[in-house]
Amino acid sequence: MDSQQNGLFRRNGINYMVPFVLVTTLFFLWGFARAILDILNKHFQNELNISITQSSLIQVTTYLGYFLMAIPAGLFINRWGYRRGVVFGLCLFGAGSLLFIPGAYMGTFNAFLLCLFIIGCGLTFLETAANPYVTELGAPETSTSRLNLSQSFNGLGSLFATFVVGQFFFSTESSGDVVVPYSILGALVLLIAVIFAHVPLPEINLNTTKDEATEHTPPPSQRGGGEGETGLGNLRELFAHHPMFVFGLFALLAYEVAEISINSYFINFVTGQGWMGDNTASIVLTCALAFFMVGRFVGSYIMRHVSGRTMLLICAIGTVVSISLVLLNIGRLSLYALLANYFFEAIMFPTIFSLALVGVGRLTKSASSLLMMTPVGGCGFLLMGYVADRTNLITPFLIPLVGYAVILVYALVLSRKSSTVNA
Repeated sequence: MDSQQNGLFRRNGINYMVPFVLVTTLFFLWGFARAILDILNKHFQNELNISITQSSLIQVTTYLGYFLMAIPAGLFINRWGYRRGVVFGLCLFGAGSLLFIPGAYMGTFNAFLLCLFIIGCGLTFLETAANPYVTELGAPETSTSRLNLSQSFNGLGSLFATFVVGQFFFSTESSGDVVVPYSILGALVLLIAVIFAHVPLPEINLNTTKDEATEHTPPPSQRGGGEGETGLGNLRELFAHHPMFVFGLFALLAYEVAEISINSYFINFVTGQGWMGDNTASIVLTCALAFFMVGRFVGSYIMRHVSGRTMLLICAIGTVVSISLVLLNIGRLSLYALLANYFFEAIMFPTIFSLALVGVGRLTKSASSLLMMTPVGGCGFLLMGYVADRTNLITPFLIPLVGYAVILVYALVLSRKSSTVNA
């Protein structure tokens, strides 16, 4: 097709800029929700006098929601489409946030964990719908760049959360009430749910022509977006006939183990090393996430000219080198290496996600539901906390190092396959 028919936000002659902008707002929201956990982790350690291992249940509970709800979310979206998946996810997200109000009256750690589990379930629906949807809102060859652009706003949400909520919790005047940020967040999310409930988003059927792609929600018989078989049948087909998707699935899991564990461990690490206090550490974490956000914007731009496979390989090498330097424990150099790691890892999630979906066609929604099980890798922070509580603050970084090494192997295999095809 000619360049006027397809582009960053055009597919089959249709301009998808407006749906892209609307859906990208969701990336900011879940970036904010996930980054709060990294602040909440240290906050509960201070307020409830619990260990790193115990506080890691915050991540375990939230990301367990991803693992348990990813396939149901995929089946729901297959049946009812992207927009209703987004609205349902926003409702769960908002409800879980507002439940912090009665949770505070109960005054138990377990009550907060239940709220976080519900939020995790809502985020699963949002991410299962939004990530693959963005890849389809334009030409296939620009899908990786488009997803990296949306994911950049995920980084912006994370940055905003760590700075604002970190200052709220760790200011010298007050330790902060956990109900306040979650009440505001819950009200905002439910308002956005109402907006999405009344805004028509195009359901893109991967097997249709331009004339068949409409700007309205399709009738029930078409809401699957092109996946005609049952959800479980699609999952079996993915594992049986798409080996590179399966490899991508495990590479994405490895990334989530590494990325979430480092974010959750960051404040404990820099304060435990005696470099700074909690409040300063939350600011430095915000700076780290700023590197992350810049990395995504830069990566999105570069990948308009360089293949996602090549970028993933370069960045995987960068993360392995960075975490290796952290493990060498060379004073402040370890901190600088850790900050550099945020820049290198920035493009990994959207790039692996979009590369894993290459070639799955009508199985895209089912494949996405499997990929959205991978944030359960956040439970890896439990292992990091356990190791830290029983050894030292440096040894736990072996866990993310293994994760990045898996991604490096995945990138090497993709590059080799690309070279073979082009030979």
